[in-house]
Amino acid sequence: MVDALARRLVRPGAVLRGEERGAGPTLLLLHAGGERRRVWTPVTDVLVPAGFRCVAFDQRGHGDSDGSPRRFGPCAGDVAAMVRAEPAGCVVVGASLGGLAAIGALADPEVRSRVAGLVLVDVVPGVDPTRVRDFLARQGLSGVYSELVEDILAQVSRLRRITAELGLPILLVRGGAGSPVTDEDVEDLRCLAPHVTVSRVPGAGHLVARDQPVALAETICRTFSPAASAG
Repeated sequence: MVDALARRLVRPGAVLRGEERGAGPTLLLLHAGGERRRVWTPVTDVLVPAGFRCVAFDQRGHGDSDGSPRRFGPCAGDVAAMVRAEPAGCVVVGASLGGLAAIGALADPEVRSRVAGLVLVDVVPGVDPTRVRDFLARQGLSGVYSELVEDILAQVSRLRRITAELGLPILLVRGGAGSPVTDEDVEDLRCLAPHVTVSRVPGAGHLVARDQPVALAETICRTFSPAASAG
């Protein structure tokens, strides 16, 4: 295993802590709500030997990062700051909350110009509010980050609009039977971004990085090979 280099990013109201491993084109890995950066370790165990440099931070209010995760704007602003701290041409990989925060960050044209691709891991911008609330209730998470969830749901139209304006490559990685992302969600995403590539990971639920880390890493490698990302 390649040793990790500690990272620290000071933000308004939060200090974000993370790590980087490897050398090569950069993948910025954004975990789901309620997770932490170490969920990516089994994924980077595949990506680093494949030739990628992997950077992962704990999002505000998660893991080793402090700050409040109650509002979506600061979360998206944090991702924008992460992108600015990396070499131009990185690929952003976001799971659930991480994917939505990435879309929010990409509203800024300067941030967008520094990103070579976007991987959405079992999340789409056009989330259905009722289905989201039902999914969280089934997971016993209705009261967890409820303010943040409602803030995100209030911005669905804006997130869809941002996605429709993205010209960069987009990969949607869906989970299997346990995924809350439906076929209708995929078709809606295709309408917003006709160039999207969609891949499904059997045996994974919503948390693909936790359920099937090797398959997720291999899917990313197939779409964003180090040689292609470097070029």
